[in-house]
Amino acid sequence: MTRVRRARGTDGTLRLVSGFERDAKYYGDRLVYAPLESKWSRYHARHCGCGRDWLTAHAIPAGFTVLPRGNTGYYALVGPGLTERVDESALTTNALWEAVTGKPGTQTWYERVHVTCRSLEAEAARKAENERIYGPRRERAAKAKTEPATAAQLKYLATLAEKAGRERFDAEFTKVVKGTGIEPRAPRERTATATKRLTKAAARNLISALAGS
Repeated sequence: MTRVRRARGTDGTLRLVSGFERDAKYYGDRLVYAPLESKWSRYHARHCGCGRDWLTAHAIPAGFTVLPRGNTGYYALVGPGLTERVDESALTTNALWEAVTGKPGTQTWYERVHVTCRSLEAEAARKAENERIYGPRRERAAKAKTEPATAAQLKYLATLAEKAGRERFDAEFTKVVKGTGIEPRAPRERTATATKRLTKAAARNLISALAGS
């Protein structure tokens, strides 16, 4: 059993990916537990191994209720021993652990409750912070789709093309340029000529494909 971790959600905001939380927008005034799917699937596979889905086979029959987090794909759980009839100053996931794995929980540390403020000021601050962090990245990504490949990229591609062979290179080139507006390589076109049409982004993708072969 691991401690609480955080990650960026689908909207770019920091969210609790496995932990206790309160978020009035999605769950009203209820205390919920937001499980990290990959973590609990791993726990179940390792300690139970029945081959069934841990949520439908164990958590729900044990009395836990699934609460969807809007249309984000995330969800939370509520239930006895986890978020109901518990001491909120001594929260653990032992009840869920026992339901999912069939073994008594051994979590000895307590988890805090993450409260998400949805006031206009808090939302504006979150959006501003997301723009500060992700804005420059989006701009660089957009430029990479239009700016021509660099000399260093073209030089490296020449080396990779020689190692991969024409058939492999052509196949990956076709995949990379699909939907970009860049013309596929002509039957008798030189590699150097074809790669000069690539953008930075396309060249980077082609390098990744060839280097990983």
